[in-house]
Formats: sequence, structure tokens, C-alpha cells
Amino acid sequence: MMDHSPGGIFGPKSPQALTWTISVANLTVVDKVPPEMLHLVDTYWYQFPPLETKWHAALATTIGLLALISIVGNGCVILIFSSTKGLRTPSNLMVINLAFADFMMMFTMAPPLIINSYHETWVFGPLMCEIYGMFGSLSGCVSIWSMTMIAFDRYTVIVKGLSAKPLTYVGSVMRILFVWANSLVWTLAPLFGWNRYVPEGNMSACGTDYLSKDWISVSYIYAYSVFVYWLPLLLIIYCYTYILKAVSAHERNMREQAKKMNVASLRSSDASKTNAEIKLAKVALVTITLWFMAWTPYLVINYAGIIDSSPISPLQTIWGSVFAKANAVYNPIVYGISHPKYRAALYKRFPALQLRKEIATDQNSVASCTTAADQCET
Repeated sequence: MMDHSPGGIFGPKSPQALTWTISVANLTVVDKVPPEMLHLVDTYWYQFPPLETKWHAALATTIGLLALISIVGNGCVILIFSSTKGLRTPSNLMVINLAFADFMMMFTMAPPLIINSYHETWVFGPLMCEIYGMFGSLSGCVSIWSMTMIAFDRYTVIVKGLSAKPLTYVGSVMRILFVWANSLVWTLAPLFGWNRYVPEGNMSACGTDYLSKDWISVSYIYAYSVFVYWLPLLLIIYCYTYILKAVSAHERNMREQAKKMNVASLRSSDASKTNAEIKLAKVALVTITLWFMAWTPYLVINYAGIIDSSPISPLQTIWGSVFAKANAVYNPIVYGISHPKYRAALYKRFPALQLRKEIATDQNSVASCTTAADQCET
């Protein structure tokens, strides 16, 4: 018969071990929160035990790596686009604005999150919690609406063509001012009573309050999601849909014209090069997919909180927040590195990058020569 005494089959436990086991079992994720922060913590979080230290370490490591990539990547985009004469166009001002928003997100979000992960709770007080939440929301909102303005600019150039009024520096600056003014309205509202910024998840980060059930808090989440997620997303989809239609129609007309003229070069070009329509489709697909990847998990968490559709854990919450911040890493790749003139200017400013590219190319050439030596001899 199995022994069900406190020691079980391994013998009696010491009183100190029993006390430690009971105390650990009774701990919650809120226990390390400073007393001055407790009025901001929703009672919902008191049911969860503390996260293991390894999760805090994983979070700090992940956000640190993302911050390094984002700060360097977006810093290069800002530097190259603003200092290269050929890239200082009205359209590219919005790319610079996007890079600045993403730079600001990681520059302001990552260091506090890393420090709080070390302490395993929020340690900067209520005021910094509000400022942290506001800056995170502001940079995310500016980033999203900057992507929307970039999509709208491409729509104007490609779909409307010569009939469209060319974008000027004044027009670009006005759009950027609209993006910032619109974003400030939504992100300053919680500081004035429409919702609030509170610790969330494992208590190492702060965001909007999506657990309070009063109408003021709930209405903000719904309104924010409409004007900062759904509306920009629908506008981007609309723009890229008509861009693809316009490019597709243009390519079809070119093929028909070439057929009438009995020109075979178009068919040869299509066989040897990637079709412009396919390239543009890939850009549109990547843009929208990355949008969903970055922001949808956090949106689902917010909706789950206000409608009680499913329980959300501290671990789910904090990783949802990290996924949203990771969008600051994707954008330099999509809008900067994919730009041929940007790459050329980047290699000119940092020749070592070009040297590495040439070395890799030479290595590939050597590898190909080993398989066809007779073609590589001079």
C-alpha cells in the first residue's frame, strides 16, 4: 500500500520544505508588483502563478535581439534615405517616417522591458507605466498609418497614372502630419480618462486596459481597433487590389500588342525575367501577411479580454505584445532593403557590405565551376 503521509514513499519532508512548497503554490504573478502599482492591476491577474524565470529570460533575449535588428535596420533606412540626394523624394519621406516610428518603438520599448524582465515585474512606477503604454501605442499607430499612406501613394501613381496629381513635398509633409495628429488623438485619450494604460500579462509591460468591463473602457478598445487596425487594413487591401488589377491589365495589353506586331522579344523576356505583376503581387502579399502576423494576435487578446470569449494567460499576453513589436523589424526589409537605389546607397556608405556580397558571389562562381570546369577555364 502506498504511503500517503506528507513524505510519501520518499520519507517525511522537513517543515522548511513544506513551508516553501505552500508559499510557492500561493504566489501569484502580482505578488512582486510594487504597492504603488496595485491600483492599476486588474483582479483577473491574481489567479495566475508567477512565470518561471526562464520565460522572463527568453522574453528579454527575444526583445533584445529584435531591438538590435530594428534599431540598426531602421537607423540605416533613416540615414540612407535622408542623406542620399536621389532618395530624398516626397514619397520616400513617408518611408522615413515609417522607419522613425519603428525605430522609436524599439528604442523606447525594449530597454524597460529587458530591465523589468530581470526584476520579473514592473519597477518604474505608475507614471512611467502610462508613458510606456502611450509610446508603444503611438509608435504602432504611426507605423500602421504610414504603411497605409505608402500604399495610397503607390495606388495613386500606378492606378491613376498620368491623370494623378504628382505628390509634392508639401503634400507628403501634410500626410505625415495627419498620421501623427491622428495617432496622438488615439494614444493620448487614455491619459485623459478614455480607457487607461495598465500593467498586463506578466507585469513587465504596460498597455491599454482590455479587462475592465465599463462602457468607457470597452468603447475605447472597439473604436481603437476600428480606426487603428481594421480601417488601415481595409485601405491597404483596397489599394493593393487595384494596383494588381492595373498592372495585370497593363501586362495583358502589352502581350496583346506584341502579338499583333509579331514581336517575340516580349515572350523571351517573360521567360527569362520575373514578371512585374508577380513581383508586385509578392510585395502586396508580404505586406498584408506581415500586418496580420504582427497585430492580429494582440488584437485577439484585446477582444478576448473585453468579451470574455476565452481565458488569456500572462504568457499569451506578453508574447502577443512582442509579436506586435516585431513589426518594427519587418518594415525595413519590405520598404527599405527591397529598394534597389537604397541598396546601392547602402553599399556606397558601407563598402564592407558590398565586399561580403562580392565574396559570396565569387564563392558561388567557384562552386559552379567545380561542376563545369571546362566552361570556367580561360
